[in-house]
Amino acid sequence: MFERTRVASLLLAGVLGSAVAASADPWSDYMLHCQGCHGADGVGSRDGAPPFRGNFARLAQSEAGRAYLLHVPGVQAAELDAARLAAVLNWIARRYDGEETERSGFRPFTAEEVARALGQPLVAPRAERGRVLGEEHSAK
Repeated sequence: MFERTRVASLLLAGVLGSAVAASADPWSDYMLHCQGCHGADGVGSRDGAPPFRGNFARLAQSEAGRAYLLHVPGVQAAELDAARLAAVLNWIARRYDGEETERSGFRPFTAEEVARALGQPLVAPRAERGRVLGEEHSAK
């Protein structure tokens, strides 16, 4: 009896897990893979995860900034395929930095662009963010 209940529970968990994965959308993926550091409202954390508002679209405007966004540890460790990661990044841009995204002529991330970056995490994300933002500031 116990073994049958255990097997049934495992089968149900597998079916439910597949249904959740199949129906995942950018919001769900954000909640599962990004919210832990950036918060439900995208404001970041004291431990170094920056707020998205005022930063995300600005970074996405330059090739160096896009590279930074694609190589941060959270993107690299998200366990999502490239298409879902691109969808999450584009959702973040619209949701948390929408005004700047519209004003800047934001170029959406593509699955191909994301795929090229996977497997190459940044060693020092804070320092790289400072370097990228410093270069952008000095170029203006």
